[in-house]
Amino acid sequence: MEELSELLLQRRRKVDELWSAGINPYPNSFRQENTSADIVAGFGEITEIPEKAAEFTVAGRMIARRSFGKAAFIQLQDRKGRMQLYVRKDVIGDEAFDIFENYDIGDIIGATGWPFRTKTGELSLHVTEITLLTKSLLPLPEKFHGLTDVETRYRQRYVDLIVNPDVREVFFKRAKIVSLIREFMVKRDFLEVETPMMHQIPGGAAARPFITHHNTLDMELYLRIAPELYLKRLVVGGFDRVFEINRNFRNEGISVRHNPEFTMMEFYQAYATYEDLMDFTEEMLCHVAEQVLGTLDFPYQGQDISFVRPWKRLTVKEAIVEYGGVPLKTVNDRELALTYARSIGLEVSENIGYGRLITEIFEEVAEPKLIQPTFITQYPTEVSPLSRKSDNDPEFVDRFEFFCAGREMANAFSELNDPVDQKERFLAQVEAKKGGDEEAHYMDEDYIRALEYGLPPTAGEGIGIDRLVMLLTDSPSIRDVILFPQLRKEK
Repeated sequence: MEELSELLLQRRRKVDELWSAGINPYPNSFRQENTSADIVAGFGEITEIPEKAAEFTVAGRMIARRSFGKAAFIQLQDRKGRMQLYVRKDVIGDEAFDIFENYDIGDIIGATGWPFRTKTGELSLHVTEITLLTKSLLPLPEKFHGLTDVETRYRQRYVDLIVNPDVREVFFKRAKIVSLIREFMVKRDFLEVETPMMHQIPGGAAARPFITHHNTLDMELYLRIAPELYLKRLVVGGFDRVFEINRNFRNEGISVRHNPEFTMMEFYQAYATYEDLMDFTEEMLCHVAEQVLGTLDFPYQGQDISFVRPWKRLTVKEAIVEYGGVPLKTVNDRELALTYARSIGLEVSENIGYGRLITEIFEEVAEPKLIQPTFITQYPTEVSPLSRKSDNDPEFVDRFEFFCAGREMANAFSELNDPVDQKERFLAQVEAKKGGDEEAHYMDEDYIRALEYGLPPTAGEGIGIDRLVMLLTDSPSIRDVILFPQLRKEK
């Protein structure tokens, strides 16, 4: 800490010296006209570059330096990558070179020069002018070890992005993934909308909300746990195809899969079923994978994933039998299933509903084994309060969840559009909440009123953007794909 303090003092003295010499260490008159990518695009394929063939003006952060008395090579990092600059005293002048000698790693600089190749063939910029744009007071992490402490990386993401190019690439890919999804939806006539992030009644998912208070209205509000009920109101209003790429907030635990603030893409299509959305999801995610990775076969944390279609489709019960080795007779019998659940360590009460029971068994014995892309269908009505009941068996609903790499990636269903049935299910959720279920749904009378005006046959889906980015960037934790993940207070 003492060493760091001394470095900080040294750099602050340099700032004072610059001011004393009449030099502003934080000017704002320089204009970046080119990037490192422009130089590569123009001369990357040319072996013999004519002297002073073109002039480029670049800007970025100095991340490395090798000095040779009256000359130096420096590495400049800008938004497009890194490039080498060659600075010579006899070219930029004695005064400018003396100032340059006091530049530190981490300083932001601007430079003008012409492209050339060094004796080793590296494309570089021969600098004719160089300017300090921002003096860095804190040193970057040590060159060869970089910023490796995980919590420090998340907490000081700005440093992480400077020194770890792989991290920057993850977020470039994230932006591309979101853009590709948006383009895919718009091309299929979906309208992008924005719905409220503060709700009077939280709904659309089984989750604990964050609570806030609006002073002027003197009322409690909730940060949204899902946009579902507002999006379906829009379908009632005649927007037959809508989607929203949204931030949701759930007052739950933090893990490699969960962050209290996360991103989803949720969409609704009138006159469609959950089966239509399985095909739609396959098409969309295969398109995104091909555009981002150039292939449908890719690794994730040591496992080989294949997005080659068609993807596997199983019911909840079939998955329990196939992946848990549980006899179908046991799955179909509540008492046998209850005994089995306890035998594998699940803490389930004597009065647990059959639907919730087999769902918990599925989550324990099958979900972690769903490595390849798989659609799981026929969820119990008991755990699906917003889904349409199956015409073949009202104990189950027309719903699927999409799994890959052992985790849920998407949830979809044919929407419940019977207002009487929906009100009854809301009332059951209210009773569950009174019984201590903090994640049970609230009663939403206005949503019931919207359904009474008529929601056309509709299917809807939510896709976890963060988890999709994890999958396509081979990232082990959700915090690796969120720029500023939630952390405990810094000690």
